[in-house]
Amino acid sequence: MTTIALTIAGSDPSGGAGIQADLKTFSALGAYGMSVITALTAQSTQGVDAVLAISPEFIEAQFNTLYQDIKIDSVKIGMLMNKEIVTTVHHLLKTNPIPAIVLDTVMVAKGGHPLLKSDAVTAIRELLLPLATIITPNLPEAAALLDCDEAKNEDEMQNQGQKLLKLGCKAVLMKGGHLPSKESPDYLITHNNIIRMTFPRIQTKNTHGTGCTLSAAIAALLPKNNLEEAIVQAKNYLQGAISHADDLNIGKGIGPTHHFYQCW
Repeated sequence: MTTIALTIAGSDPSGGAGIQADLKTFSALGAYGMSVITALTAQSTQGVDAVLAISPEFIEAQFNTLYQDIKIDSVKIGMLMNKEIVTTVHHLLKTNPIPAIVLDTVMVAKGGHPLLKSDAVTAIRELLLPLATIITPNLPEAAALLDCDEAKNEDEMQNQGQKLLKLGCKAVLMKGGHLPSKESPDYLITHNNIIRMTFPRIQTKNTHGTGCTLSAAIAALLPKNNLEEAIVQAKNYLQGAISHADDLNIGKGIGPTHHFYQCW
C-alpha cells in the first residue's frame, strides 16, 4: 500500500524548507505527498523578505477537499503563523482524525525571521500538543512552549522534554543542535522510555530546512514503522541529506540540504 502523507505548512519558493522540502522528503522516502498551504513567503537562501498568511477559510477548504477524497495516513504540521490558523488546524484534525500527527513547532526561520506570532505559541501548546503523536522542537522552541530559559545541557534537555510530554503529546523528540558540542544529541522521550540519539556534526553552512525535512521524514515513515524505527530512519536520511548538501551549490546564503542524494 502507498503511504499518503500530508503537509500543513508554509511555502518556501526557494525549495529548501516548508512544503517544498516536505514534498521532496515524502517522495525520497517512498510516500505520496500532498499539501495544505498555510502561508506564502518571499524567501531565498539569504533570508525571508515577506510573509502572507492564508485565510483560515481557505486552509479549511484545502484540507476538506483532500480529506473527502483521499485516505491520509500521516500529517506533518509546520508553519502556522498565527492563533487563527492554529485554531483552524486544531478543529480540522479534531473532527477529521489522521492516524499519525507529527508537529514541528516552527517559530523562527534559519536567518532569524519570526514565522509565528506570540499569541499562537499558547494556542499550539493548548490545542495541538494534545493531538500530536510526536512533537519535534529544537531548544529555543521548547523553551518558548514552556515559557522558560533555553536548555544549556543534555540534563536540561531531558527535563524540558518530560515537561512537554506532560502537556498531552504522545512523544517528544528534543533536538539538541543548538548545544555547543561536537555531537548533535537528540532525545526521544515517551511515557515509557528516554532514548539518546546522536550523530557527529557535519561542517557545512547549507542547513536550510533541516527541521522541516526531519519532521517530514518521520511523517513519511511512521505509517510503516514504530516510532523509534521511524525516527532512526528519518535521522539517517537527514544526515545523508546534510552530508551531501554542498554538492548542490544553491544560492548565495544558507543553502538547502540534498533531499534526493540517494537517487541523483
